[in-house]
Amino acid sequence: MSEYIQHDRQGKTVGIVEKRYFSFAHDDKPMRLESGAGLGPVTVAYETYGKLNSKKNNAVLILHALTGDSHVAGYYRKEDAKPGWWDFMVGPGKGIDTDRYFVICSNILGSCMGSTGPLSINPETGEPYGVEFPFVTIGDMVAAQKKLVEHLGVKRLHSVVGGSIGGMQAMAWGVRYPEMVNSAILLATTTKHSALSIAFNEVARQSIMADPKWNAGNYHKGKKPDIGLGLARMIGHITYLSDESMRQKFGRKLQNKTDFSFNFDADFQIESYLRYQGKKFVERFDANAFLYITKAADYFDLERQYGNGSAVNAFSRARSRFLVVSFTSDWLYPTYQSKAMVKAMKKNSLNVSFCEIEARWGHDAFLIPNERLTAVIKGFIGHVNGQNERQ
Repeated sequence: MSEYIQHDRQGKTVGIVEKRYFSFAHDDKPMRLESGAGLGPVTVAYETYGKLNSKKNNAVLILHALTGDSHVAGYYRKEDAKPGWWDFMVGPGKGIDTDRYFVICSNILGSCMGSTGPLSINPETGEPYGVEFPFVTIGDMVAAQKKLVEHLGVKRLHSVVGGSIGGMQAMAWGVRYPEMVNSAILLATTTKHSALSIAFNEVARQSIMADPKWNAGNYHKGKKPDIGLGLARMIGHITYLSDESMRQKFGRKLQNKTDFSFNFDADFQIESYLRYQGKKFVERFDANAFLYITKAADYFDLERQYGNGSAVNAFSRARSRFLVVSFTSDWLYPTYQSKAMVKAMKKNSLNVSFCEIEARWGHDAFLIPNERLTAVIKGFIGHVNGQNERQ
């Protein structure tokens, strides 16, 4: 164990944490989804850090990205090699300070990381849902989160924070439940997917469905479609990077060779890296869950769903303060999309702050330690907190 991890565990992280579960929609009262289908029972996996104050107004809800989970900070066991996925941001004295805020992070509906999804048991058959699982939307994910937040005794959230499709969820919170959201932080996100984003997701989905082992989604008794899911991850991972980051890290460097192999081995380091990412991903994620979540992201359209085709109309529902952050090298959700949402917010006279951060790591930049990002988030949340204390 490195000295850094030992020191980090002693004084800079939330320490040992526990994943918990909240269930609702039991018996004959299913959750009504936006598709019209019913789902029940529903389980939401979540973790909390810090303490809810007596006024119950210091809660911060963090919403993870596509294949993330509720483990945003800390360690499950002392021997764990890595902490939660945003540990550099969440903890005592950090950007989202757990000495001041009660932090909640839940796994999204449709996932395979503890919340109800295609891998869950269908109570009608006693078998995993597979593709019998009903389609879920970003709005459905947010509705399930609202049930959890209310279960935890929170009536109004100090802030909702999300990146990528987590940012979509944060937006949906702001327009669906304006009375419950004091502020929202939207990182590297968009009000709707472009044709390019949908195209990449569709190619990834087709990679899974073309794998014979996918078996029309019914693979729980046989071998998993690891080849298809690995390819899907490789495709997606390319969109999370940037030309500059790949050029600086890999360029045209060969993988342990001085010349080409003249076969289909991984000659280049970037080839080996993508194959590694694909292999690692299939060890922790479910193929059907990937299909459902990417489809939910593609379906999300703030203007269509909440504004009759207008972003200005959609944000007219919101009442919270907003912080919108984009990254210069993010070509998946480029800065012009963030500026468009800021413009729509301002036309509604909303209190909105915008920051474009110089970063060469592409869409994934919000998941990589960045002093400026930490300072911006900490300052924004703290300023909102100061305003609340004066009221």
